[in-house]
Amino acid sequence: MAPIAWVADHAAGDPQIRRLRFGDLATALRWGWDDFVAAPTQIFFLCLIYPVFGLVIGRAAAGSAMLPLVWPLLAGFALVGPVLALGIYELSRRRELGFPTTWRDMFGVLKSPAIGGILLLSLSLAATFVLWIGVARGLFHAFMGPEIHTSFSAMMAEILHTRHGMGLIIVGNLVGACFAFWVLAVSLVSFPMMLDRHVTAGEAVYTSLAAFRANPVMLTVWGIIVGAMIFAGMALLGVGLALVLPILGHATWHLYRRLVR
Repeated sequence: MAPIAWVADHAAGDPQIRRLRFGDLATALRWGWDDFVAAPTQIFFLCLIYPVFGLVIGRAAAGSAMLPLVWPLLAGFALVGPVLALGIYELSRRRELGFPTTWRDMFGVLKSPAIGGILLLSLSLAATFVLWIGVARGLFHAFMGPEIHTSFSAMMAEILHTRHGMGLIIVGNLVGACFAFWVLAVSLVSFPMMLDRHVTAGEAVYTSLAAFRANPVMLTVWGIIVGAMIFAGMALLGVGLALVLPILGHATWHLYRRLVR
């Protein structure tokens, strides 16, 4: 990557947070699609996603103590999604600066002057993912007991046709939503901002939380859109995620640009 690619948007004073409208969300998605078409990355994500899905689904089919964690592991994919999208942010950043862009430029993020803060925040999201898995395991045992199910179908039958199973679905999804919205609030602006302005992780997270406080409704709607698209991608056994993740990554960059002056 040419050194000139690292041109930061250093504005005087603290960043100014804009108020979003529904049209801003639609525009971010449309521009995200444009970036994806200009520099397709679905092959990279297929190579990344398929081994993970194959491992999780294979263990589920075999039946094991890991069986209760199949859904938490797949759902928790969204908690580390911002880390996976780092290379996508870099592609959008380069296109915005007018540089030629290919999927190989995703790895240019490793040369960012803010790589230390990026790694620190990435580790915090990984820790959040581990915490979510622990909480999900605890909830399953609290509602379903310590018994190990012999098959995925037997486990799902008990979950879907018993009161304690329905309780697990309701409470588990509510707790999972809290984790997801926390990650959204912390990471929505912070990762793009560190690539763009080379600020510290603390400054980036502070700005991200400020953006969420200034736009709670719009960013909640954005979170619902992200969750729905990721769920749709998972419904196709992960194939759809190879399209959904890069499009959402590009769109998040453009949403950051509309949020932070």
